[in-house]
Amino acid sequence: MKKILVTGGAGFLGSHLCERLLNEGNEVVCLDNYFTGRKTNVVHLLDNPYFELIRHDVTMPFFIEVDEIYNLACPASPVHYQYNPIKTVKTSVLGAVNMLGLAKRIKAKILQASTSEVYGDPQVHPQTESYWGHVNPIGERACYDEGKRAAETLFVNYHKQNNVRIKIIRIFNTYGPRMHPNDGRVVSNFIVQALQGKDITVYGDGSQSRSFCYYSDLLDGMIRLMNTGDDFTGPVNVGNPNEFTILELAKNVIRLTGSSSKIITQPLPSDDPLQRQPDISLAKSKLGWEPKIELEEGLIRTIEYFKTIVK
Repeated sequence: MKKILVTGGAGFLGSHLCERLLNEGNEVVCLDNYFTGRKTNVVHLLDNPYFELIRHDVTMPFFIEVDEIYNLACPASPVHYQYNPIKTVKTSVLGAVNMLGLAKRIKAKILQASTSEVYGDPQVHPQTESYWGHVNPIGERACYDEGKRAAETLFVNYHKQNNVRIKIIRIFNTYGPRMHPNDGRVVSNFIVQALQGKDITVYGDGSQSRSFCYYSDLLDGMIRLMNTGDDFTGPVNVGNPNEFTILELAKNVIRLTGSSSKIITQPLPSDDPLQRQPDISLAKSKLGWEPKIELEEGLIRTIEYFKTIVK
């Protein structure tokens, strides 16, 4: 039995990760300050004697003895990370410093949940890990994009300078049950609007594309990366390479919910990427990983969840 720390463990992905790690026979400590995470996401785990929930902000040092650390703490949707951009940068940078310092002291292996946002509005398509990105450092999304880029830098330097055992995963659009209904992400936005019979809001003309990965596939890739040998640090893209336009997604959600919602358009936000698609060749070769859940199946499962919480 390994003892594993998950920061951001009460969030959408973090709560599913805690559950998965417990099911695999580990002891799990969940750390969250509840800025975007919710206790309701993990309340069903509280009766498990091998699960511990601690309210803590990763911008402050934390001390514990564990074998592995999954650093997921950071608001990940534009609505939330732009609400307090300074706090977002601090969470990425100071959170990385504090968790890397902890990993260094206790000799734990640590994984950084990075993001496809490090590629910005990419000029290379699809995006490979060798692409340096095209990011506006003073734009509306910079607090998140540059915060995650700085966190990757810290991870690599702690590895080189202090021999910390690191893993870096670049997560592409992920969706599924326990997404926050008001997080501003396109999948949750469309499903909530469709279930409420409201107009579905598409920004721009809807031709911009995204790749959508179901959460269980993402977690599989994340755990496989953590379990690789110390010679492979990443970064590695994990996402679904099947590309869909935003307009296609909106039409699929309307069809699968049976909604009478109409699609309306609004101006495209600044620095919104026009294309986002992972090259997963590295994940295939190093992790033996590729996604299994197709978009329609994942949307059906996610819609069933939202039906239970949307009024």
